[in-house]
Amino acid sequence: DIEAFSRLAAENTVDDPDLQADKFNVVYAGSLREVNDVGLLLDAAELLKPYANIQFLIYGDGNQKDSLQRRVINEKLFNVKIKGYVSKNQVPFILSRSGVNILNYSQEKYNWSRGNSSNKLFEYMASGKPIISTVKMGYCILEKYQCGISLAASTSQALADAIKQVHDLPQDEYQRMGKNALRGAQCFDYRVLTEKLVAVMERVINR
Repeated sequence: DIEAFSRLAAENTVDDPDLQADKFNVVYAGSLREVNDVGLLLDAAELLKPYANIQFLIYGDGNQKDSLQRRVINEKLFNVKIKGYVSKNQVPFILSRSGVNILNYSQEKYNWSRGNSSNKLFEYMASGKPIISTVKMGYCILEKYQCGISLAASTSQALADAIKQVHDLPQDEYQRMGKNALRGAQCFDYRVLTEKLVAVMERVINR
C-alpha cells in the first residue's frame, strides 16, 4: 500500500543520530537468522572500513543477533550498528534514510529460480532507494525495473564492490535507480493488483 507506506514514513519518525548523520547508510531490515546470512554484511563492512562515510545499520531480531553483536565488538567493526527490533510502523522512515537497502539471503538455503516476493523486497522498493540482492534470482524484479544490483556470487568482496558502485553513482543515475524502485513498487500496490484480479475474473465470467 504505497499511500500507507508514505504516510508512515512521514508520521513515524525515528529519533536516531545514525539516521540523521551525513552518512551513506547501508540498511538491512529483517530477521537475523541463518537463512538471511547477515554475517556476510559484516564481512563486507570489514572491507569497507577505509570509507568513513559508509555505515551499516542492521535492524531486526533473531537467533543470530548476539553472535553478530559479538563479531562487531571483537572485530572492531566501528562502521556497523546492530539496531535490533523496531516496530513495523517505523520501517518506512528507516528505509527512507538509507543510501542502499540490502536484500540479504543465503544462496544455498532456497531455490531462487522463481524469484522472490518477500514483503521486505516491496518495502525496499517503496522507499525509493536502490537495492542490492545477495542472490541472483531466476526471475529478478530488480533487473526488470532496473532498480538495483543482483550479485552473481554471494561473496563479501562482491557485496562490498556493489555497495561502493551504488555509493559512487553520479547523482542523476542514483536518483533514476531510486525512482525506478518506486515505480516498480507501484505496480504491486494492492489497488493495482486488485484491479488486475477483477479484470481477469470478469474476462473469465464473460466467456
